[in-house]
Amino acid sequence: MSKLWIFEVRDEDTAVTSASVETSDGSDIASQLADIGIAFTRWEARDLPQGATPDDVLAIYHDDIERFKAQKGFTTADVIALTPEHPQKTEMRKKFLDEHKHSEDEIRFFLRGHGLFYIRHADRVYAILCERNDLISVPHGTTHWFDMGPEPEFMALRLFTNTEGWVADFTGDPIATRIPRYEALMQ
Repeated sequence: MSKLWIFEVRDEDTAVTSASVETSDGSDIASQLADIGIAFTRWEARDLPQGATPDDVLAIYHDDIERFKAQKGFTTADVIALTPEHPQKTEMRKKFLDEHKHSEDEIRFFLRGHGLFYIRHADRVYAILCERNDLISVPHGTTHWFDMGPEPEFMALRLFTNTEGWVADFTGDPIATRIPRYEALMQ
């Protein structure tokens, strides 16, 4: 079940341990995120064949991808999939855990599993548990990070306007270390 936590960040040094808002109501999640410019919707993910490769997934979602490209100016798409057995899971998790932003909109559609998107807006951090069927669109320039947990299990379709794919501009701010991570929120 998708979930949203909102954490109040009052100063630059104190760890934040509890959320001021916690909800699993899909329409409330969408409304709270829309208020800060984040689109959160639900699509119906298709059943994928056992052992589907990223190329298989891109072929299955070809028409949807092309529609997004035409509507929003995306030029490329890829599939990111991680499992607990992935040999680089620790390095991959670390790569996404630091606060960053992109010069393009970031769209993710979760096909299986789950992960936590964190969005920083003003004096709040929004932690969104995205699961199968969730589509999140984070506008360019929005500071955020992603936590897939120590034993990742997810597959997501990603769309880009930059032909290089995922390119991050890291802020250098340690805010991500002060907000509860995956392990604390998923208890």
